[in-house]
Amino acid sequence: MQNNDSQAPENPAANAAEEAMQADLDALRQRIAELEAGNAELRDSVLRERADLENQRRRLQRDLEQARRFANEKLLNELLPIYDGLERGMTVEVSDVATMREGINLTLKELLRIAQNNGLVQVDPLGQPLDPERHHAVSMVEAPGQAPGTVVTVLQKGYVLNDRLLRPALVAVAKD
Repeated sequence: MQNNDSQAPENPAANAAEEAMQADLDALRQRIAELEAGNAELRDSVLRERADLENQRRRLQRDLEQARRFANEKLLNELLPIYDGLERGMTVEVSDVATMREGINLTLKELLRIAQNNGLVQVDPLGQPLDPERHHAVSMVEAPGQAPGTVVTVLQKGYVLNDRLLRPALVAVAKD
């Protein structure tokens, strides 16, 4: 018998295995494409987040610099009327010392008010026991009737800014 078929019969099991491998290969290629797309999305997201963080850091740095440059603006704006008052006082010819003294006293009171509004407190320890944290004793003097270590003279007032000592008061204290 002669076989008229020019092609040899194919193995159906081999065909099925090859088709299954091709389907697996296509599924793997599709999965790789999905993972690469997800990876690209994540990479873009990370880059955007980095750029946002860098922009925020720059913005904060700029705001901090602005705050440093203009931190004293409010205080200085409040001091301008005192400056103006002192300038006006210097231009007035007054022969009356009492009037001049009164003007200086008013200016000093206004200056102290502004300082207190900005957290500055005077340290005037007259009659108080010596506090080495806030007072600097420069001399000891005889002071009958005063307890030893009591401040009897304030040579220079001290100042505290928002609970932090700016300058200790220079004082003389009573001897033992």
